[in-house]
Amino acid sequence: MDMLVRLYDLPDASAATAELADGGVIVRRAMAHERDQILSWVGDRFDAHGWPAEVAVAFSRQPAACWIAVCEHRSVGFACTEVTARGMLGPIGVDPDCRRRGIGRSLLLAALADQRALGYAYSVIGQVGVAEFFTRVVDARPIAGSTPGPYPSDSALRS
Repeated sequence: MDMLVRLYDLPDASAATAELADGGVIVRRAMAHERDQILSWVGDRFDAHGWPAEVAVAFSRQPAACWIAVCEHRSVGFACTEVTARGMLGPIGVDPDCRRRGIGRSLLLAALADQRALGYAYSVIGQVGVAEFFTRVVDARPIAGSTPGPYPSDSALRS
């Protein structure tokens, strides 16, 4: 299921991002030289989802369409936009050991704010895993009939 977000009505993330920074977690746009390290990190934690290929696409954009969370010089989360299609967000993930600290919220808001700055009024979050998170943070709404979304159900490439 995909979900729709109103980008013109996003909550302010500055306080949450500052609180994370005070705790040693920095949320920022990924840099090109970090590509291989981030792809490896995503592959180690989320390969079953096929996300490394999508994250690689985010690095083909200039600037990179990938936001990362870093703690003590290591990746702890990521969020990508403009990967599957224009105006879409995802994939997004946080290291299981670092969840429930506000990292996912800050990554989500940073990526959506970037889409808003590009001129989008809405964003589609693709193939949502935990809908309650997106509803709670940005009042995302399910899009009826959005499964499988833009992903072909007859893909020749299956794992």
